[in-house]
Amino acid sequence: MYSINCKGKLVDLSSPKVMGILNITPDSFFDGGKYASERGIINHVEKMIFEGATFIDIGAYSSRPGAKPISEKEELNRILPVVKTLVKTFPEIIISIDTFRSSIAKQCVLHGASIINDISAGTLDKNMFKTIAELQVPYIIMHMQGNPENMQTDPNYNNIVQDLLFYFSDKIAQLRKLGVNDIITDVGFGFGKTVAHNYQLLHHLNMFQNLNVPTLVGISRKSMLYKPLQINPETALNATSSANTIALLHGANILRVHDVKEAIECIKIVDLLKNNS
Repeated sequence: MYSINCKGKLVDLSSPKVMGILNITPDSFFDGGKYASERGIINHVEKMIFEGATFIDIGAYSSRPGAKPISEKEELNRILPVVKTLVKTFPEIIISIDTFRSSIAKQCVLHGASIINDISAGTLDKNMFKTIAELQVPYIIMHMQGNPENMQTDPNYNNIVQDLLFYFSDKIAQLRKLGVNDIITDVGFGFGKTVAHNYQLLHHLNMFQNLNVPTLVGISRKSMLYKPLQINPETALNATSSANTIALLHGANILRVHDVKEAIECIKIVDLLKNNS
């Protein structure tokens, strides 16, 4: 089974792990602007760690559909002080950085981050793959059709599962050539996909185990859950837990979530099911 090396800490993924989300953006779809103060950030991260998060994923650039771009300088000014504060406050923390910019990735890893989570899988910054190879940190490659500004305009595929398998196979081969050891795939629910596409991917998620790398699922409170149910992100926790449970049954190794306690409970229930089957 899989394990990843996070700056010398080996994390065993034979039992799925939880990645807690820390959005420090003012415009994220669910919790934008909620964690603006240092005290608020520390309290939220402390709660997620207490509830069982193995990783904390920090994002300073909103990637919601239609999101407007921000400068590299603004992204760095938002994220670097938070990384420094969290490393100082929680010395054992494993921080993932949600960025598609190689310069941000490098600065954050130099100041204590351990993982890079790239929504563009290197397509938005030609230097990212080379930077990851130099940094030798686990790298999450997500599939996105287009970019956050236009990805939901008219997404279409020949066969979404096959298309994404080819996409990831190519990316993994490129990264292996550069000597990158720890690669994690994320099919990118909601990133250039219709509701139907998202559910096809969820149904066939186990196919991505054929890539022989761990799978991360980021489905928490997304519109593929709340829109069909005619609810909103704030009331989509039950739907999130249902979808996370399906993802775990189909081979997810990491759940990226806003709600850590509930995700841990999903993992425990699925473990009980598998251990008593």
